[in-house]
Amino acid sequence: MIRALATSALLLLAASIHVGCGAAPPAGPRTVEISVTTKGFEPSPIAVKVGEPLQLVVTRKTDTTCATSIVVPGYDIDQALPLNQPVTIQLTPKKTGELRYGCGMGQMIAGVLTVE
Repeated sequence: MIRALATSALLLLAASIHVGCGAAPPAGPRTVEISVTTKGFEPSPIAVKVGEPLQLVVTRKTDTTCATSIVVPGYDIDQALPLNQPVTIQLTPKKTGELRYGCGMGQMIAGVLTVE
């Protein structure tokens, strides 16, 4: 009887471990760090996936460009970028292709998310 109970307990433990092995971690937004430098938005391009929730953390590290804000057309994003202060922007790409973002001056300085 004790042997049967021990065997059952081991089988239950093995089954629970097996189920947990393939489990994905809780989904959350992917964090992407972007810097605004004298070269523009870096890095660029950045590969992302359609429908993937993103958390863009943008830090302006220079005061010598017009990129004092970030504008993402089609996503209602026009966010000021204070010097040396990270700004978090939530974004989920809606379709594949290039998603351009840039400064408030008509994207004179721009970056690209390559959406796959």
